Amino acid sequence: MESAVEYWTARAWLEWQVELGADEAMLDAPLDRYALDPEPARPAPGPRADAVAQPRKAPPPPPEPAPAIDAPTEAARLAAPAKTVDDLAEALAAFDLCELKKGARNFVFADGNPAARVMIIGEAPGRDEDLEGRPFVGRAGQLLDRMFAAIDMARDHPSSQQGLYITNVMPWRPPSNRTPDAAEIAMMLPFLTRHVEIVAPDVIVLMGNTPCQALLGRTGITRMRGTWAEAFGKPVLPMFHPAYLLRTPAAKREAWADLLALQARLREMS
Repeated sequence: MESAVEYWTARAWLEWQVELGADEAMLDAPLDRYALDPEPARPAPGPRADAVAQPRKAPPPPPEPAPAIDAPTEAARLAAPAKTVDDLAEALAAFDLCELKKGARNFVFADGNPAARVMIIGEAPGRDEDLEGRPFVGRAGQLLDRMFAAIDMARDHPSSQQGLYITNVMPWRPPSNRTPDAAEIAMMLPFLTRHVEIVAPDVIVLMGNTPCQALLGRTGITRMRGTWAEAFGKPVLPMFHPAYLLRTPAAKREAWADLLALQARLREMS
């Protein structure tokens, strides 16, 4: 019978194996670790107490857009309180809803004698008018002065009988001297209406299609010229614009006939 290993001998062998790295006891039979069930998944850590999701606040509603301003309504509001020509000029100069204002050099309001019996309404400033800030000062304006001088009337005449008062539908020059559109005319109409009320002329002369559109609601100056109409309770005479007469000298005959008709009407009203 084989003798048992002494305690100290067995311990010395064990310590020697530990020094060699064999420090883990093995089973009597080999273990197939691939056949074992995989390690169960660890549960996901729960949220920390200080990280519990708070209910999300609804975002504030977007601000409501500002209501659109109706240009003719605003124009009427500004024009109504005006008592004098100067009041009206100040109100019109402060009107910012017309895009033409942004591209114009100067505000062109009126010229002449506000007490005159005859009020001339043109279309819009041109280049010369935009530079100087007065209506009808270019070549067309010089022709207009000569035309009315032929019947003894002038813008600088101090007499109401022989004076002229001149304005335009538009106080700002349109780009490239284009014709004002319907929306631009509509927003200027309250100012023009109040202008006529303040000046209170006996007769209104409409130079060209744009003032005919504004006051009479129609165009076609070649058909309308020389035919009396009525607007704002005043007799109205459509005439060719002097710029047209510069391009079409043959039409000066009709313009002269219109001037004589104006002169005769003023005499009838005296």
